[in-house]
Amino acid sequence: MSLLQTFLPEHQFSEQHHIRVNACPARVLDMVSQLDVTDFPVAKLFLHLRAIPARIAAALGRPSARRIDAGFGLHDFTVLGRDGNQEFAVGLVGRFWEAAGGLIRVEASAFRAFSDPDVAKLVMTFVALADGAGTLLTTRTCVHCCSTKARRRFTPYWLLIRIPSGLIRRMMLQRIKQLAEADDAPLTRPE
Repeated sequence: MSLLQTFLPEHQFSEQHHIRVNACPARVLDMVSQLDVTDFPVAKLFLHLRAIPARIAAALGRPSARRIDAGFGLHDFTVLGRDGNQEFAVGLVGRFWEAAGGLIRVEASAFRAFSDPDVAKLVMTFVALADGAGTLLTTRTCVHCCSTKARRRFTPYWLLIRIPSGLIRRMMLQRIKQLAEADDAPLTRPE
């Protein structure tokens, strides 16, 4: 059973992207944990735009417990696990549509069973499959809304962020490829 099926057996929203990498699956998955989404200028712009509602709320005297300047990145995700050299999964729980993101910290051991009708649960996986001399790396993001009310609130947010979020995931894949292939590069040039 995949980590996605283990931690989020049902979902209403899903998107996936893939890339071919000239490195073995183990090396490719090792690079996932080295990602920092804020290294990408476009991602930093999207994260800045994402924080605007929280900044407005703070200016109106309704500050959030979440730091506005903290941004949003992989550091916010809970590592759910790694299945050898095949799959790596992270997750989030929250009211993502809220100005400050509405994140709720949930430990990996409690992720699957966590149930609150006012939240959505997100799992993002990286699946590395041997493909010839390299790897086909696929990232898939799936979201399960725990109630009809949460789904109604999440749907417009998904429609708004799906394109920028997909762009960020494609940049992540490109960066993983760059890191994995640089590490696999020969130390000397062939003559």
